[in-house]
Amino acid sequence: MSGRRRPEIVAVLLFSGGPIFESSIPLSVFGVDRQDAGVPRYRLLVCAGEEGPLATTGGLTMTAPFGLEALARAGTVVVPAWRSAAQLPPPEALSALRKAHHEGARIIGLCTGAFVLAAAGLLDGRPATTHWMYAPTLAKRYPQVQVDPRELFIDDGDVLTSAGTAAGIDLCLHVVRTDHGAEAAAALARRLVVPARRTGGQAQYIDRSLPEEIGNDPLAEVVTWALDNLSKQFDVEALAARAYMSRRTFDRRFRSLTGSAPLQWLISQRVLQAQRLLETTEASVDEVARRCGFRSPVALRGHFRRQLGVSPAVYRTTFRSRRPQAAGADGAPGRGTPGAGATGTGTTGTGPMVPSQGGGAADDGHGLLAAGLPTGTVPVQPGPSDGRGERLPRPQDRARQGGRPDPADHSAAEDSRTDGGARGRREGPVEPRVGLPARGHPDAAWAAVQRRVSE
Repeated sequence: MSGRRRPEIVAVLLFSGGPIFESSIPLSVFGVDRQDAGVPRYRLLVCAGEEGPLATTGGLTMTAPFGLEALARAGTVVVPAWRSAAQLPPPEALSALRKAHHEGARIIGLCTGAFVLAAAGLLDGRPATTHWMYAPTLAKRYPQVQVDPRELFIDDGDVLTSAGTAAGIDLCLHVVRTDHGAEAAAALARRLVVPARRTGGQAQYIDRSLPEEIGNDPLAEVVTWALDNLSKQFDVEALAARAYMSRRTFDRRFRSLTGSAPLQWLISQRVLQAQRLLETTEASVDEVARRCGFRSPVALRGHFRRQLGVSPAVYRTTFRSRRPQAAGADGAPGRGTPGAGATGTGTTGTGPMVPSQGGGAADDGHGLLAAGLPTGTVPVQPGPSDGRGERLPRPQDRARQGGRPDPADHSAAEDSRTDGGARGRREGPVEPRVGLPARGHPDAAWAAVQRRVSE
């Protein structure tokens, strides 16, 4: 690194139209003096990447105290966001980034800031990530970039990129950890009230990730059909035939469109469908596997764990939408229905809580808050456990699951059974069992009084 470029001098490059949350992350991490908490101090230079006031979220405008010339003094340059994947950044900003990198500066792109780094050519031949929603577009527009949408952030030495929104905090904490050690990063995380290090990746949040331009491509109809028929028996050859292409031509066209191979994309879509079913239904894992096109629950578990790092049971426990508690006879909230879940992994009620493993710094999009549960907690699940939150298989499961999942197992024959006949499947709320009150219950005591009066 050039003698005048020190990593503790951080330049944040802002553009008009960038979201304020992503823009504020490096400002908060590197621009606030927290030496009293044991966090080493950085020197912050906020730079405008273009002329004029910079518009941001909510109609606000910002004026940066420095321009592109300040990048020449920074050993770390952060690009927190870019306004549109369809637009090219200003040439002057790209030239300044290339010059800074050539002189030894560390370049960081948060979320869509990766598009600015890619436009400058700094990601060519490198692994990189961005928000999962924009990853296919990044891969299509810059094919030299090795886009990995599964990671929260990627450190490739002098060039670093992160996924969207809160993942920018993860990467900034990683930078502090790299510069000053784990203790300094932990102290900063405590001040920011976020995890010092999150496990897992952004794969568990991915939806149907396809480029925005797919609607104009001839393959759009094939992709749409595949998404609508994931439970049916078909493979990549069938998709190629539906597109009237050879397998080789289809692979090449599909990869150029989505940034991934057709087989990899198809497996990912089946896993995504399994995520949605685990979040929103009480279907058993066997039923989920069938409805997502996997030949067996073993195949589902294998691909699910490889992509998300957790089993379907653990995922359901953490991310499934909770149903609101039923009201009691007097209008008061009920205590929940024990055993409401085909797999035994989704109960509601007043049981003890334990912290969930993984997840973001804030998570209110998966139903935890809707049921009145504190963010970051999940009910303790009944049944045998291996001590890490996963249920142990039953003897009949072991007999049925013998063998390891086949990596190529991604399709399944159509099942003629009706949904209502699937074993263990429950779509609607579970009705409480009606019977005689238990001994010691207040209703039992009242019934005894009534019998004595009638006698």
